[in-house]
Amino acid sequence: MTDTTALAAQLLKEHRKSIDRLDAILVFTLAERFKHTQAVGKLKAEHDLPPSDPTREAQQIERLEELARTADLDPEFAKKFLNFIIAEVIRHHQQHQS
Repeated sequence: MTDTTALAAQLLKEHRKSIDRLDAILVFTLAERFKHTQAVGKLKAEHDLPPSDPTREAQQIERLEELARTADLDPEFAKKFLNFIIAEVIRHHQQHQS
């Protein structure tokens, strides 16, 4: 193995370690977020509120798109990601109301 190949292999290993740490952060952050959205769902169910709040969802999407631009992340990707999460949250809220 050449010095440049060994250096590339070491850099690859370091990037993968960082990716693994970030994946763990994402999973635990999503779990924490869902704990809060589940609490919201229970409150909505207890008070006969609709499972979906389109105004709030639109505000959150706009906010996330701006955060994505600031973080140099594709805002369209961020929007799709949040829409996916919102759909899952609404599904959970609907289950509480059934």
